[in-house]
Amino acid sequence: MRTGYFYSLVFALLTSASIAVIAAPAVKPETTVTPQALELSAKPQGAKVDLNVADAATLQRELAGIGKAKAEAIVAYRESNGVFSSVEELLEVKGIGKAILDRNRDKLEVN
Repeated sequence: MRTGYFYSLVFALLTSASIAVIAAPAVKPETTVTPQALELSAKPQGAKVDLNVADAATLQRELAGIGKAKAEAIVAYRESNGVFSSVEELLEVKGIGKAILDRNRDKLEVN
C-alpha cells in the first residue's frame, strides 16, 4: 500500500511539473547590438569607400581581396605620394593588380 501511495505522489509531482513547463510563457532572449553592428548598419547601402580618407581598417573591411598588409600599403602610398587623383592610380600600390581593382571598382571613389 505504501508503494502505491508513493508512486501516486511521484506521478502527481511529475505531471504537475510537466504542465507547469508547458504552460510557462516562452522567454525571448535579449538581443544585444554590438558597436560594430551599429557602425555597419549606420552606413548607407551602396556607399563608396573614398581612397583619400579611408583608414586601413575600413579598406580591409570594405574591399574584396584586401587584407591588412594591402590596406596598410594603400595608406602608406597615399601618405608618401599624396592623395589619389583617380581610382586607377591604385594600380601603383604594390600588391594591387588589375583583378583586385576590377573587383572593387564599383566600391571605390576619389574625392
